Amino acid sequence: MRRVVIGATAVSMALSIAACGKAGDDNDDSGSSSSGGGSKSIGLLLPDSVTARYEKFDKPYFEAKVKELCSDCNVEYANAAADANKQAQQVSTMVTKGVKVIVISAQDSAAIKSSIKAAVDKGVKVVAYDRLAQGPVSAYVSFDNVKVGELQGQALLQAMGAKASPSANVVMINGDDADPNAAQFKEGAHKALDGKVKIAYEQSGLWKDTVAAEKMSAAITQLGAKKIAGVYSANDGMAGGIANTLKGAGISTIPLTGQDAELAAIQRIVAGTQSSTVYKAYKPEADTAAELAVSLLQGKDIKGTASTEVTSGSGDKVPAKLLTPVSVTKANIKDTVVKDGLYTVAQICTAQYAAACKAAGLQ
Repeated sequence: MRRVVIGATAVSMALSIAACGKAGDDNDDSGSSSSGGGSKSIGLLLPDSVTARYEKFDKPYFEAKVKELCSDCNVEYANAAADANKQAQQVSTMVTKGVKVIVISAQDSAAIKSSIKAAVDKGVKVVAYDRLAQGPVSAYVSFDNVKVGELQGQALLQAMGAKASPSANVVMINGDDADPNAAQFKEGAHKALDGKVKIAYEQSGLWKDTVAAEKMSAAITQLGAKKIAGVYSANDGMAGGIANTLKGAGISTIPLTGQDAELAAIQRIVAGTQSSTVYKAYKPEADTAAELAVSLLQGKDIKGTASTEVTSGSGDKVPAKLLTPVSVTKANIKDTVVKDGLYTVAQICTAQYAAACKAAGLQ
């Protein structure tokens, strides 16, 4: 099996997730999709409810695939609302209910380790979803996150064009360091950008649009509005806050990256206030997680699905499935998110974006 090593240092950094993630809000949707529990019960624990993808796409796709594969299985669902302590309690609650397999996207990959170990000690199988949690997990499904960062960096350079030079100032707003994916996005972006541009300001935006907006404002104050050639944002949620700050500062022509292919980001790309995002198809990821969960529930071999091996921050070797991300710019919106049915042209091209959509060939 191909081996991918995910460094312990990256996941042990101080708090600061995504493709595909972002820190949460006060909305705690910890209700279950079913109240059953029991021997055919699968738990789904997602990290926050402000990242649009989780409850709009991941949850329903996962539930539908589980039902397709196991008609008498039920899914217990809870959302951590960006609270690591709450998520730890949710794991305990799932175990008490008799859930046999837990699929978890960790709010804090290191903090959840003891909860995962306690669940496994009671015979529960754990699948790490999107973010590689520490501890004895049985499987992991996500995207090649270093590749995500590379795609972001490459897209930024492409959008900068002739302005990309070793002296060109780039602002870098990274994700939350409690999310191991954030370190990998950052690694990939630096791989693409280092030596080609000057990273003049780099901070964590904690996956929050408000924090990212504040960091962007500080960068403008430090560097000067006219001396910033491009902005790397690790995800679309933060890019929204950054775009607002740029607009407020009268900056409208510099490239801005993102990730997650959120609808608002696609619309910003059409309008020209964001240059790119990274599309990580939610359905294949959720479907794979469901396949792994049902197989583990039924005692089946998962090697055919999780054929790669990764090493988590706790040193555990984990069978994994890593999917391929895709860069999205104005030029390929129709061939990516529209073609896959993620959004319709009508959803993207509301009245506010009608003229821009027409110019982009979407109408």
